[in-house]
Amino acid sequence: MTNKKVIVIGGGLAGTEAAWQIAQAGVPVILYEMRPVRQSPAHHTQELAELVCSNSFGAMASDRAAGLLHEELRRLGSIIIATADQHSVPAGGALAVDRGVFSSELTQTLASHPLIELRRDEITQIPTEGIVVLTTGPLTTPALAEELQRFTGMEYLSFFDAASPIIVGESINQDIAFLASRYDRGEAAYLNCPMTQEQYLHFKEELCKAEQAELKDFEQESAKFFEGCLPIEELGRRGEDTMRYGPLKPVGLFDSRLGDFRDPENKSKRPYAVVQLRQEDKAGQLWNMVGFQTNLRWGEQKRVFRLIPGLENAEFVRMGVMHRNTFINSPELLDSTLQFKKRSTLLAAGQLVGTEGYTAATAGGWLAGTNAARLILGLETVKMPETTMLGALLAFISNASPKHFQPMPPNFGILPQLEMKIRNKQERYGVYRDRSLSDLDNWQTQLKNLVVV
Repeated sequence: MTNKKVIVIGGGLAGTEAAWQIAQAGVPVILYEMRPVRQSPAHHTQELAELVCSNSFGAMASDRAAGLLHEELRRLGSIIIATADQHSVPAGGALAVDRGVFSSELTQTLASHPLIELRRDEITQIPTEGIVVLTTGPLTTPALAEELQRFTGMEYLSFFDAASPIIVGESINQDIAFLASRYDRGEAAYLNCPMTQEQYLHFKEELCKAEQAELKDFEQESAKFFEGCLPIEELGRRGEDTMRYGPLKPVGLFDSRLGDFRDPENKSKRPYAVVQLRQEDKAGQLWNMVGFQTNLRWGEQKRVFRLIPGLENAEFVRMGVMHRNTFINSPELLDSTLQFKKRSTLLAAGQLVGTEGYTAATAGGWLAGTNAARLILGLETVKMPETTMLGALLAFISNASPKHFQPMPPNFGILPQLEMKIRNKQERYGVYRDRSLSDLDNWQTQLKNLVVV
């Protein structure tokens, strides 16, 4: 045990998990939560780990991405998942909880821990000394957001977040989609889904009448879309050809399988509109729909976007969103240990670093807390095996393209590919699970003298 204290700022899921792991390692921790001194526009109580959007942690089955991350966290001693299991409620195949009881018990448990000091106060500046963990989430206060911007020296999102859907590459019909760059210049870096005039007009009609997601009260003022980042449905409403002169611009994109695009006789084979997909990861397992930021309901996104030729069976790992969010550009700023490259004694976790969802926030909190404790104890910080869901997620946010970085939920598309190709999806996911849990167990066994649990 040490007398030095770690500071954790933010009492959400990530902060609660981080503080618990630090204390369990025998290290004193001060956990700052600003409520009720200052209320968040999204929260309704002063409890730690309050679930604000849903009571569900996602699918329970371990051959699903969220369920696999649940199981990894169980094996790592997560207090969030243990409490969720204890207070689960029937929800089909999902891990859902009694929200009030869940948060109340976590608050009481942490507040009664002899090594955890819970302080109700707003932090507006990052402490310059000691080990600090930032877990302030997507509603980081303006003062602390400005402080983060000064510290990082770079712009990051602290406004109405616009992100396009991300699709599993193997679910794209590449008999229709073609790989090409505009005017055949440089490396062919985009998959292109061509549309005829009839297909385009039908897509536009369905897009414009699709149901919008409702914004929360605190997001209404932020929802003034700026011209450089309009929702795709708003572009569709502005005229028949607006999308064709914007993100669906067909100019210079040709399918080489149809012959030489310079041949005048091939003019009839040129697409009327093109939806472009940009590679999201190094392995090409994930593809981003370029320019498709949207405020449509998720079910409507799937229905309408699957009208695009080549995306009839698209499997989405992240839906398009436009909502209030704050996250740093983690690939530029963080290592996969969740330490800032610029200051190794400052760590961050949760939605602030670009992981999406309750379980992902918990996972980041586990690692940030573990590594914060290890730093205080003079031990080497640890990274998770990238074949685990936790390790793959943190490897993604620290290695993705900084230029196009968007928050990412747990999904099988970020895991390293299997040595053998397995066509059946459920069988493939089961193999991913078995490899992940085996590698996690081996990691814990081999490095038990390094792991804080």
